[in-house]
Amino acid sequence: MKINKTLLAGLLMMGMASATASAQELGEKVENVFNPHWYIQVQPLGAQYTLGETSFGNLVSYNVQIAGGYNFNKYIGARLSVNAFQSRAGWEMQGVKTWKWNYVAPVADVTLNLSNAIFGYNPDRIFTLSAFAGVGANIAWGNDQAATVKAELGNLYGHNQNLGLLWDGVKPFFLGRAGLMGDFNINQNWSVGIELQANIINDAYNSKKATNSDWYFNGLIGVKYVFGESNKVVKSVDTEMLATAEKLAEAKMAEARMNEKEVVEKIVEKRIYVETTIHELNRAIYFKRAGNTNIPSSEMHKVEEVADFLKSHPEAKVCLCGYADKGTGNPTINARLAEKRVNAVADALVKKYGIDESRISIDHKGDTVQPMEGTDNRVTIAIAKSKKVVEVEK
Repeated sequence: MKINKTLLAGLLMMGMASATASAQELGEKVENVFNPHWYIQVQPLGAQYTLGETSFGNLVSYNVQIAGGYNFNKYIGARLSVNAFQSRAGWEMQGVKTWKWNYVAPVADVTLNLSNAIFGYNPDRIFTLSAFAGVGANIAWGNDQAATVKAELGNLYGHNQNLGLLWDGVKPFFLGRAGLMGDFNINQNWSVGIELQANIINDAYNSKKATNSDWYFNGLIGVKYVFGESNKVVKSVDTEMLATAEKLAEAKMAEARMNEKEVVEKIVEKRIYVETTIHELNRAIYFKRAGNTNIPSSEMHKVEEVADFLKSHPEAKVCLCGYADKGTGNPTINARLAEKRVNAVADALVKKYGIDESRISIDHKGDTVQPMEGTDNRVTIAIAKSKKVVEVEK
């Protein structure tokens, strides 16, 4: 009987150690932290409208832009862009008179991420809206068509119809610009975007004399590439979760003591057999956006940790259970979401990490059970255990 007591004491210590380890793991807080980064934009599809006195279609021309920038933090960045190709102007006088010229416009912008400023930082956001404003130069040349139109109007009317600011050769103009950028994020490095610009420039830009500055507006479509990582996953201690984890540890130690009592009661004439958990790992994989059933990149490391645990303990098995947020959707939709989320984690373990299906059991509760608070119930909880049968002599 002395041997039995020694063994039971060892089982109790193992239960306490397992509870303490679980408390430390649950006390970890994983945060997405912005990482300053460079990027490049190529926008080959652009249209420009130069404000003027004829129909819209007569004043639209093609333009392109290439830009490079740096985001200093999750709100503020800087960008240097070069926009180029053609501008148009026109006048309706016994028929439409139009002329065009070439330009290149380097501009330095300050950018503001409106999505982060209004809604908070989220690296998994599908669409990001930013504003920008800047100054630069518009270097124009090839204004021969304007000179031809001025001569024609002079022959027809004896005057130049206000083309009194005609310029030739290469003409630099000071330029002010503001606008909006919208990026549809494909992944952490690539996005497809649309940009709208309003540009204000000297009255002489279109060669016509007026009492106000000239304006042209650009719409551009292209791609953006981010160099390196724009987001880092950082682990820290969450004091609230740690307190909860400590309570869990106390409960597990109480359970271990109960297991000790249960073992004593199961002793038969000669020997007893006890199945006990010797290693355990708990992970919660969060699906942050409503309706999302794909594992976010920021949560994939937790799936990898479960896979590593199963590989390190060949006898271990994992139980997966999916949930949904009761505050959105309805029971039917939430049941389907919970099932897809738990299947996504199971598929990743099997297909990406090579875990045998026989070691995985799955379940899903929809929104009938809410183990977390609020939107944190968009989650799949993984509990992996390694058990061992211990033979104890009476």
